[in-house]
Amino acid sequence: MENKKRRLEEQLCFSLQTVSKQFNRMYTKALKPFNLTYPQYLVLLVLWEYSDQRISDLGEKLQLDTGTLTPMLKRMEKNGFINRNRAVEDERIVIVSLSEKAMQLESDIYQCVDGCLTQLTLNEADYFTLIKQINDLSQQVNKIK
Repeated sequence: MENKKRRLEEQLCFSLQTVSKQFNRMYTKALKPFNLTYPQYLVLLVLWEYSDQRISDLGEKLQLDTGTLTPMLKRMEKNGFINRNRAVEDERIVIVSLSEKAMQLESDIYQCVDGCLTQLTLNEADYFTLIKQINDLSQQVNKIK
């Protein structure tokens, strides 16, 4: 790209930050009836897909450190969405699993989130193309030292 002054709305980083905040607000509204936050929803997504997970594995998948993840998991456990148990073979390891409540609410939660996504003017092909482009961009940015 040519080296010139750019306006705020011409900054890719600002556009990504703005849409991220907008998605967070959209998901917050959709998840409010379940008393879930967007990051908590992401935890449930991982557990619905992969079942029981060590906290460290959850953190890796979600790109969150344990200092951020642990308090969130404690709130989720208090609200009845997950169970946290120490591994039998090594009590230092905490295994996170879905509660019965989370398993029962899975389709209802998906339905609320899908209701938001259907309001976007993206067809399925464009939706997955955009995800791929963002993931590719993320990998490129991650390689920058």
